[in-house]
Order: sequence, then C-alpha cells, then structure tokens
Amino acid sequence: MPNAPQTPLLDKVSSPADLKALDFEKLTTLSDELRAETIYAVSRTGGHLGAGLGVVELTVALHHVFDTPADRLIWDVGHQAYPHKILTGRRARMSSIRQKDGLSGFTSRAESAFDPFGAGHSSTSISAGLGMAVARDLGGKTNHVVCVIGDGAMSAGMAYEAMNNAGALKSKLIVVLNDNDMSIAPAVGAMSAYLSRLLSSKPYLTLRQAMKQLASHFPRKLEEAARKAEEYTRGMVTGGTLFEELGFYYVGPIDGHRLEHLVPVLNNVRDSKVDGPLLVHVVTQKGRGYSPAEQSADKFHGVTKFDVVSGAQVKAQAKAPSYTSVFAKALIAEAEADDKVVAITAAMPSGTGVDKFADKFPDRSFDVGIAEQHAVTFAGGLATEGYKPFCAIYSTFLQRAYDQVVHDIAVQNLPVRFALDRAGYVGADGVTHQGSFDLAYLGCLPNFTVMAAADELELMHMVATAAAHDTGPIALRYPRGEGAGLALPARGAVLPLGKGRVLKEGTSIALLSIGTRLAVCLKAGTALAARGLSTTVADARFLKPLDTDLIGRLADHHEVLITVEEGSQGGFGAAVLTYLASSGRLDRGLKVRTLTMPDRFLDHAKPEEQIDAAGLSAYSIAAAAAGALGIDAGRDLAQAVLSA
Repeated sequence: MPNAPQTPLLDKVSSPADLKALDFEKLTTLSDELRAETIYAVSRTGGHLGAGLGVVELTVALHHVFDTPADRLIWDVGHQAYPHKILTGRRARMSSIRQKDGLSGFTSRAESAFDPFGAGHSSTSISAGLGMAVARDLGGKTNHVVCVIGDGAMSAGMAYEAMNNAGALKSKLIVVLNDNDMSIAPAVGAMSAYLSRLLSSKPYLTLRQAMKQLASHFPRKLEEAARKAEEYTRGMVTGGTLFEELGFYYVGPIDGHRLEHLVPVLNNVRDSKVDGPLLVHVVTQKGRGYSPAEQSADKFHGVTKFDVVSGAQVKAQAKAPSYTSVFAKALIAEAEADDKVVAITAAMPSGTGVDKFADKFPDRSFDVGIAEQHAVTFAGGLATEGYKPFCAIYSTFLQRAYDQVVHDIAVQNLPVRFALDRAGYVGADGVTHQGSFDLAYLGCLPNFTVMAAADELELMHMVATAAAHDTGPIALRYPRGEGAGLALPARGAVLPLGKGRVLKEGTSIALLSIGTRLAVCLKAGTALAARGLSTTVADARFLKPLDTDLIGRLADHHEVLITVEEGSQGGFGAAVLTYLASSGRLDRGLKVRTLTMPDRFLDHAKPEEQIDAAGLSAYSIAAAAAGALGIDAGRDLAQAVLSA
C-alpha cells in the first residue's frame, strides 16, 4: 500500500472558501498536492482517474473564482469530479468511493450540496445548467451557473440542442469546454491566453456593448453586417465561430493547466455583462501529471487498484472470458461468414467489444460518438439497404434512443440487431449504468424479438440467431463480467425462435429463469430437492416470443411457478402472468411468484451485494418457492443452498 502524499496546503482546505485568498503560487502548489491526492485515493479503490487528473487546475480555478455551492458548478458525466469531491469536504471518504454505502463514482445530489445535478450519462450539463439559469432569472437571483463539458460529450446532439436554446433565451450561462482530445484548437500559448483575457475583459466587453448599441441605430442590414463582422473577426482569431453561431460569446482556447491563464479569464467571464451565454474553451491533457496515465491509450480512464510508482493495476486472474469478449468473438465469426454484417457503437468500442471487430473489419465498423439516437436510426438506414447492423450499446444507454427504437425501427419492422451489454446489476458503476429496464421497454414493442443469454455459450448462439433473423428487429441482452467458463465453438448455432429449454426435471416446483440467473436457479433447485421439494429448472431464453408451450406445461404440472429475471418489474414475469391469466391457468390454484429487481434504485456495491439486496440470490429464490408452499425456509434450507 503506497504511503499517503505530503499535502500541507491541501490539509488546510476544508471547503472551496479556503481557496479564495490563495495567490497563483499557492494555487499551483495546491494543484500539485490535489493531483497527488487524487492518484493516491484512486490507487487504493480503483475508479476513474485520467479524466480527473486532466481537470485538476481547472477544478482549483473554478472553486477559487466562483462562490460554490451558491454558484452552481455542474460536471458533465461526473467521472472527472474526484478532485472536486476532495475539495468539497469529501476527502476523508474517498476510500469508500464506488463501494457499498460509500461515495458515488459520479456527482450526486444526495451526496453533497456542491453537486447540484447528478450524472453518469453524458451531455446533460448544459440542459440542466440552462434550467438552473432560467430559474435564477425568474427568481430574481444573481448567482452564476457553470457547466464543464468534455469534447467527447460535445458529440451528442443533446448538447447542441441545449446550446441552441441557450443562445435564444439569452440567460447568462457559462459553459467550459474541456477539450482534451479534439483537434479543434489552434496552438495554445501566451498569445492565445492574452487574446482570451482581452476578449473577456471588461474594457473590451464595454466597448463591444457600446458599439452594439450604436449599431442598433443603423438600418437593419447594416446592424446585422456590423454584428457579423465583429463575430467573424473574433472567430478568425480564436476559432469559435461555430459557438458564436449558436449564440454563445466564445473565449479561448486557453491552457487548462496554467492557473495564471485560467483565473484571469474566469474572473472576467464571471464579471462580464455579456447579454447571453458564454463558452470558455479550455485545452487540457487527460491523465496529466502521472506518467503511466499520460502514456496509456485510454489515459487510465477507468482503473482497478494500482501501484502508484509503476502504474501496474491489480487485476484478479480471469477464470473465464468476459461476456463482452465472447460477443466480439461471435460477431466476428458471423461477419466472416456474411459480408453484410456490420457493427455500430456509440463511443464505447472497447466497452462493447466492437474494437476487436474493428481490428478485423475496419470498413464495417462504425463508432458514431456519444449519439445513441443517431446510432439507432443509422442502423435502420443500413437495414433498409440489406445490411445486417448490430447496434452494440449498453442497456442503460439505449434508453436514450427509445423514440428511435420505437419510431424508426419497430414501426417499420426493420431488422436491426441490438446487442445490450451491461444488462442487470453492474456493481461499482451504480444506478446510472445498471441495465434494469430493457426487458420491460423492449418487450412491450410489436415486431421485436427479445433474447437473454444465460451463459457465454448461449450468447454465441444468440448472436448467430440475431444474424440469421431478417424479418424484424431483434435484441439480445447479456451482463457485465465473466462467463461460466464453458467451452465455446468457433461459431454459434441458430436457436429456434421462441423456444426455451428444461435443464432439470421435477414435479412440485418450477423455476423459470431468463438470462444469467439460471445458474443460481439450478443451485436453488438442488437445495429444494434436498429438502424433498422436487424442482424443475427451465431457461426461457426468449422474452418475446414467449414459449407458451413450455410455460403451459410448467403451469399444468407443478404446484408452484417462480419466474426469475435480473430486470425490472414489468418485464418477463409480467409477460408470463399475462399469458397465464389469458389462458385461464390462474383460475386453478396455481401459485405464481415473479422475482425481479425491486421497485427502487440500488446504489453502487459489489454485484453480489446488489443481488442479495434485490432478493435474487439462490437462497432468496429457494425461500420464495418454499414460502409459496407455506414452508418456512429455515436455517436448513440456507445450509442446503450453501452445499448445492
């Protein structure tokens, strides 16, 4: 375990108010200590590192210049907010980050008054900030609203929708564009810093306002020409014409690691009387100040615990390939057999395995940026021309494109294949990344086929099934993490649509699982059998179409039917109940229980802790089955589960 860094100045900071009196030299020293503290904190817990290291000086400057939390400071996504958390009274709790009952890995309103808006998904900050700015104006208040958004998040349409609206509303809103990857900035140096200070200074803005008032007395065409001339002149100097066209007063680019550049510009922007929103373009380096992060391809975006000196991460030895890598293997196999197979991801190539597909088929792989809505309709366009698009998006991120899924895909019955990674609980990433709702939100759509893989072999078969399915949209869901260690073929086999399978035969209780709860259902079945309760265990495989033959047999020949899914209410269990009711099988004394995720959000914790809290463990399943028969689960059933 590394020794804690020496941080004498940071030790005196209990809140951002303590930064107000510090000069540039001390602010620079504080930044160095804050960077060291961030590295030390994440090395002990794992989490997001590179993004936070890139905004250390920016974080210090913002809290020095603005009066937070009265001034609202919104971090887009929030994964870069670890230094912000340290400065806002949460330093002592950083060792709990992303753990049960600990700090969130993102910003959280429930956690601190310094987090005015919770995040986890990208590109929401400008919309939320504009809402806060308008509320401020309506209430006659004078506080500032500052949004920090990265260049990647700027690729999402929502950011531009918000900017367009902000430009029209004319409320004062300060947007800081943290540019750490895009090549949209000219060289950043002393001249750029000087121009930024000049263009944001009170004398320039006062002169600009005076000229604007003078121009207002010109004929309309001359007034517009004068405005355009001033705007484009600044655009040629600074490169901000795009933002000016959206109605923002552009300042930048400036070096985001030099406080003597940042602080004067932020002071000017804070005090400016510009009529409308402003955008400050700040250029930073992801992973700044930590050599292993600077040299990493992903700039140490997300890490496990690591050695501070070497940067070597502590990773448990994998017992089996991850579901994500198995999906990539299966998709590559299908693409080798069919040149119409293409892959689409929305800024998550490594997270979805599409990066591996792109290595083999670069011309058939498309990363559209943080633009899930576009990804879905783009896939629809490909499908109309006879291609077989696989849209690989996290379950929780596909929620952002639901209208496109309904309107552009389901209504037109286009054969787009949706591969939903991170289905179910995801551990430390918490509620914003849990794939809770896909079974419910896809299962209700006409024309859709919906599958859930119980293990990695089933995942390979379902990828093959999706590739072969050309009569409408089809989705397959699979979890984060490792598979069960099963032997895998070179290529999956096509499954019969809407047909499940029985893995264990019994006579009294039927456990009907969909997805990766199957393994614990088998364990629960063994424990129940040890208690003398003969149990059938079946894998539905499909939410839609339902295997009504299998469900009917289970209902007709068992006293108890338990459905099990790692998904929200309104999904698989609801569909089974609807069928049982319509077929009259609920009229005959059948005891049915539907085990789902509870109707509440479960915060970050280890996946197994989340499963236990949700009542989806092997013991909970066995106890629910025994309880349906009026049998107290008791300690012996718990012991039987442990022995199974």
